[in-house]
Amino acid sequence: MDNLRILLAGGGTGGHLYPALNLANALCKIEPMVECFFLGAQRGIEARVLPSVGYDFRLLPMQPLYRERPWRNWKLAARLPSICAGVQRTFRDFNPDLVVGTGGYVSGPALGWARVSGCKMVLQEQNAEPGLTTRIFAPYVDQIHLGYVEAERSLRVGKNTEVHVFGNPVALDLAGSKVDSSPNTKEIDFDWPAGKVLLVVGGSQGARGLNQKFLVDLELLARDCRSESNVSLELPSGRDRDFEIEPTSGVSQTRTWPDRCSIVWVTGQDHAEDIGERVRALPWADRITVVPYIHNLGRQLDRVTLALSRSGAMFVAELCGAGRPAVLVPFPAAAGAHQTANARALADAGAAEIREESDLAPGELWDLCCGLLADESRLHRMSEAARERGAPNASLDIAETLLTLLDRQMA
Repeated sequence: MDNLRILLAGGGTGGHLYPALNLANALCKIEPMVECFFLGAQRGIEARVLPSVGYDFRLLPMQPLYRERPWRNWKLAARLPSICAGVQRTFRDFNPDLVVGTGGYVSGPALGWARVSGCKMVLQEQNAEPGLTTRIFAPYVDQIHLGYVEAERSLRVGKNTEVHVFGNPVALDLAGSKVDSSPNTKEIDFDWPAGKVLLVVGGSQGARGLNQKFLVDLELLARDCRSESNVSLELPSGRDRDFEIEPTSGVSQTRTWPDRCSIVWVTGQDHAEDIGERVRALPWADRITVVPYIHNLGRQLDRVTLALSRSGAMFVAELCGAGRPAVLVPFPAAAGAHQTANARALADAGAAEIREESDLAPGELWDLCCGLLADESRLHRMSEAARERGAPNASLDIAETLLTLLDRQMA
């Protein structure tokens, strides 16, 4: 077989970049003659990640599209000539046989150029509510690969478009996958605590709102416990504190720490120092590990008893692949409310509890997590429901289908 050239366009956030990386790894594992090239944005996470993973790439001066405030799109308009020139140069230099769009700033221009040039096109949509790029190009692509079956009802596809629902393409060595390792995988060196583990995580960049809500819960619990013992709780009071709570803002119903339970709190780089300082003032500081980031977290979820997290499509897919129950707090400003749709799909399946950030009462998250951690049968049922929604082999399944499309093209 001659070398097959596949252009993967997506990024801006890890939720669009990592599906493309996982697909590239799967394609190269199945067919060594495949060449993968990445097209991304200079301002996206791909600018930091792609130089270290071994694939050729080009970054364009993309800007986000502001749908609610269109007057802010002047930067995007000013850069359109250089963006178009970069896309054209990429197609000329790489001459792809197939373009795969996984969402993000650059996916639309790449798919648009593919349509003009007559190149085969594929979409991979991670969310239960399809994004703008997917909705625009769905009638014109050769294949659409959905992470959620619920997304299909929101799409208008072409008469010759194949729609597949294999799930989201998680890393090849996720627990339950057919393979044990994938290219470009670094060593896992995080020291997980023994016993039950509550993982609190907002995504690769952290989540200020979720961090704040959970910190409030822990500090309220500490105040309640200390007040019952007539002992005051001294909290850090630096002028740079990001997270504030009112002394009378709520009361937790759960007054004891869950048995044999520890918390691993992935705060994001920007919040780690402040949250770490405040956690050190709590009575249970030795049971809470605060870290800014855990590399290859998705491959370590078998150490987690319960996750409290946002509901980005890829992390939710990793939770399901590992069969982990979750309390999901969707990011309220996510485009098209796609995180809410993702969380709702898992909650309806019985794999997760969902709470809206704006509706949370002080102490509610802590009480909910403690109740679940104490209910082994409920956790087991949620784990089984998550596992039924999991698709640890989605990367391989999608890659095989892409190669079939190229085989038909070459015939």
